[in-house]
Amino acid sequence: MSTTAAATLTRITADNPDWTALKAAATALQGLQSQDGSVPEAAGHGAAAAHVAAITAAVGKLAPLFPHDARYLELLVRDFGRWSDGGFGVPDFLDSLLAFQPQQHRENGLQHLVVFPMYTQNGSTSRLVEAVLIEVIWPEFIAGLEAGDYSNKLFVPIRFLDFTPGYDTNSAVLFPETVAVRETPTFTWGAIFADREAARFRRVLRAAADTTSLELPAGAAALLEDQDLTQRTFVMWDLIHDRTHMRGDLPFDPFMIKQRMPFFLYSLEELRCDLTAFRESVRIEKDETADPDARKHAKLVQYAVIFDRIFRFAITGSRVRNYDGLGGQLLFAWMHQHRVLHWTDSRLSIDWDEAADVVIELGARIEELYWRSIDRPKAAHWLAAYELISGTVTPNPASVWAKGPDALPLDGPPRGLTDQVLDDEFPLSMFYEALEKKMRPVIESTTGITGSTAA
Repeated sequence: MSTTAAATLTRITADNPDWTALKAAATALQGLQSQDGSVPEAAGHGAAAAHVAAITAAVGKLAPLFPHDARYLELLVRDFGRWSDGGFGVPDFLDSLLAFQPQQHRENGLQHLVVFPMYTQNGSTSRLVEAVLIEVIWPEFIAGLEAGDYSNKLFVPIRFLDFTPGYDTNSAVLFPETVAVRETPTFTWGAIFADREAARFRRVLRAAADTTSLELPAGAAALLEDQDLTQRTFVMWDLIHDRTHMRGDLPFDPFMIKQRMPFFLYSLEELRCDLTAFRESVRIEKDETADPDARKHAKLVQYAVIFDRIFRFAITGSRVRNYDGLGGQLLFAWMHQHRVLHWTDSRLSIDWDEAADVVIELGARIEELYWRSIDRPKAAHWLAAYELISGTVTPNPASVWAKGPDALPLDGPPRGLTDQVLDDEFPLSMFYEALEKKMRPVIESTTGITGSTAA
């Protein structure tokens, strides 16, 4: 498909009658499914078959509008038919999943119809039939970055047009590994809803700035006023973040797949990727030969990383092994203790002329930890990581880990060390306790938010 083909296709909206029929049937089918995606009650098979027939009929009517997904939609209908004919056991949509390759068509404005039995991260934990109508976000400057130093062939930034209930949640990703399949394939793409991330950021930052009397720099203030600008900024952030998981001096597998580790190690990995995006954005901003649009957004990425981390990440979710929350706490405390972030006279302020160097220094500390840990045993790496974090964020007074190696079961399996980590190993500071209480309604209001519904 050419780079202009997306503009020639008929675009559909959330009120398209075939889409609304598909969405209604999928939502009704969810009420009959169990957690593994099956329809266990024989009494419900007739209704399930009717819902599947409605879904496949709608897919057939919509398919001509998605020629780039023709083979996927053909196999999707086949997978639904096999599931129905087989008595609605645990669904297997491997064939259609393998045919869906959105990373091959990264064109700004290109739409996809995505229907799978799947769970939604930060949403439903059951593999229910979900349907999502999406649109690719792929500005020219992002294409230029991806074609240059920031290659990431698997990355697909998207925005919501409409969705079934599993995405009326905090979930902001569409990953193939969530789909019900008979065997685990090699995953070839990962999609991130940049519009939801941007919308949440804008709402939370506006409220946090008001609550803390923070005077925003002009660029950050512009993000509050412009959803499109903000979601393009998040696409740039996510492009660099996502590829970083697979690059660098890593003492473990990328993404730490199938490794049971203390949650604070996941905090460092996610923060490492964010701070890499921050560092590279500083570099791009200063590069006078770089694309002007990339330089403009690079400055905004720096504001987005800091504010999303210290405000939304730090106080979102429960205190049970909240690794993103801890990453936000660590960045805030690091900036505060290096005296570029100030909470004085009940006002928050940041010294922007010095902030970038301080933030980059934290990223360098994490990279140094990783590099040294290539030569360390696992337990020694874990202890060094804990030392890095606890040197800035105060541990729970009841922590066994905080007492040091002599208090830990170092002679047993690694699980024994992990089990000693408290659910809330690094509690919120007094500043964050007060901020969380004031911000809780705002954080909760972002559930299900999209770029089109954001205020």
